[in-house]
Amino acid sequence: MTPLVRVRGLRKSFGSHVVLDDVDLDVHEGEVAVLLGPSGAGKSTLLRCVNHLERPDAGFVQVGGEVIGYRHSRRRLYELPARAITRQRAQIGMVFQQFNLFPHLTVLENIVEGPVATGRLSRRDAAGQARELLERVGLGGREQAYPRQLSGGQQQRVAIARALAMQPRLMLFDEPTSALDPELVGEVLGVMKDLAATGMTMIVVTHEIGFAREVADTVVFLDGGRIVESGPPADVLDNPRHDRARAFLSAVL
Repeated sequence: MTPLVRVRGLRKSFGSHVVLDDVDLDVHEGEVAVLLGPSGAGKSTLLRCVNHLERPDAGFVQVGGEVIGYRHSRRRLYELPARAITRQRAQIGMVFQQFNLFPHLTVLENIVEGPVATGRLSRRDAAGQARELLERVGLGGREQAYPRQLSGGQQQRVAIARALAMQPRLMLFDEPTSALDPELVGEVLGVMKDLAATGMTMIVVTHEIGFAREVADTVVFLDGGRIVESGPPADVLDNPRHDRARAFLSAVL
């Protein structure tokens, strides 16, 4: 079966610092892949390359069989124009550490903006969809609130609803609970677990080992820009083979 996400030979450097070094990764439709590793391992950069927020120096990312950010011509890759990349990104939802909500817009307006701006839905239909999504993330009735009136966990759940409003095939989560107070982490992870249960394909950068153990189909451990271990949670979390993975997990478990 062809994977929904196919990463091959991905390399990325910032100056002389190599952040990703020949990364290969497959994620099949309906799977959850959790990326673990120490700070600076390349996890967030890998996510940002998947939706072309960062340009790879070498290699490529395919989503749904389509190379993201580029077109093939005569065995070479040429970067697509901005409008074409925006169209590709519409199928890839992303939730960041910081919620990145528009502070001057209500919760409903934050969610409606994307589908209306891209012409996917009329404002009326987008508002109806937004209300359904707010119910789904446990925030029904908060449509007219502004971000500043919500807790961090509530804001992150709005951010998830906003990403889902574009009806993506793939969801990327970049440490979505790291900016939250501990008592708010569970409500966001609960929404993510429910989302995984519906069959949404997800790539998640997190240090929440319990979430990885319960929800992940594949746990991927990165160190120094390379994937050093990958497999089912029981294998990687309970019986890591690589010294760096063992050291990391012994520190966080």
